[in-house]
Amino acid sequence: MLSDYRRIFSPAGSLLFSAAGFVSRLPMSMIGVGIVTMLSQLGGEYWLAGSVSATQAIAAAAIAPQISRLIDRHGQRRVVLPAMAVTVAAICALLLCARYAAPEWTLYVTAAVAGCMPSMAALVRSRWAEVHRESPRLLHTAYSLETVLEEAIYVVGPVLAITLSTSVFAEAGPLAAAILLAVGVLLFAAQRRTEPPVRPGPRGAGGSALRIPGLGLLVLTVTSVGASYGSVEVVTVAYADAHHHKALSGLLLGVYALGSGLAGAVFGAIRPRGAIARRLLVSLWAMAVTMAPLLSAPGLAALAGLLFVAGMSVAPTLITTMGLVGHLAPPAQFTESITWVVSGLSVGVALGYAASGWLVDAAGASAGYWVPCAAAVLAASTVSLALPRLTRADAQ
Repeated sequence: MLSDYRRIFSPAGSLLFSAAGFVSRLPMSMIGVGIVTMLSQLGGEYWLAGSVSATQAIAAAAIAPQISRLIDRHGQRRVVLPAMAVTVAAICALLLCARYAAPEWTLYVTAAVAGCMPSMAALVRSRWAEVHRESPRLLHTAYSLETVLEEAIYVVGPVLAITLSTSVFAEAGPLAAAILLAVGVLLFAAQRRTEPPVRPGPRGAGGSALRIPGLGLLVLTVTSVGASYGSVEVVTVAYADAHHHKALSGLLLGVYALGSGLAGAVFGAIRPRGAIARRLLVSLWAMAVTMAPLLSAPGLAALAGLLFVAGMSVAPTLITTMGLVGHLAPPAQFTESITWVVSGLSVGVALGYAASGWLVDAAGASAGYWVPCAAAVLAASTVSLALPRLTRADAQ
């Protein structure tokens, strides 16, 4: 089964664009926490640091699909290079504004412009869809690999950003993110051989990819998945703090990510069976069921085991979601469609942060796990109710 992971790299250039994609995606996990760490290190209040970081995240969620629409129409290289240049310039401007104590509004403006960061996760998957268009099994494995790599990115990236900003100088974390983005995108764009061609859209198609039947429901579902995922992070930190071992929260979240990563790796080596919409439904209900025991964790050791089990449903859910996008979206709108899903996930994570933080303050750390449980049930219920529609859309 593991031979499929070797076979996905058999097309020329596939290893190079995947490696470049890994480098160019690291900044996604670094920029938010890097902004917070930088501004707090420079003496800014946490509410300011958090709101500036949130501005960048919200802007990215709104702008990235528009950039990806341009990519579908004009090609990856023609769009991603100027988008990267604008983002890097905006990050550098943000660093200068922070260093020289410019008015607060300049921080918000530069952070918003930094939201022009292209969705490299969508661009990488678009290339995999092109090189393995005739092999659904290998495409499934390629999507699984990228999901596992993103788990690693979101473990390594924040640690790197925080370490640089606290150990070198305050702006080092966001500056490293800008450098990695520039290097990664330049290397990625240089891989011309695997760049998907621009394809004409279907007759009558136009406007947002959200008009594609079933895609809006999928974005709504993955927003709930993101809320579940994000809230687990906040509540786990609060739970560890309530048990007087806040320093262990990073280890606990690492166990959660490990469960997801291992499950994703195994899932990618297994031949998928059955209708993909039904597979997504099974994954979502598995997520809902495995989240429930977190509500009654008796201590940190038990919580670690429960988080590992709960994490095992995350990667298969995201892998199946990305696969379903490939079934729903025409090739001419594939990059934008994937980007809408990624944006929905990001918005969901932000909502999960806010909702779980409020509930922890109001009812305590253990009660905070109601947020990921409720979000997972909402995601599973959405697909349960929409299954006939998703199945019809997949069959078109």
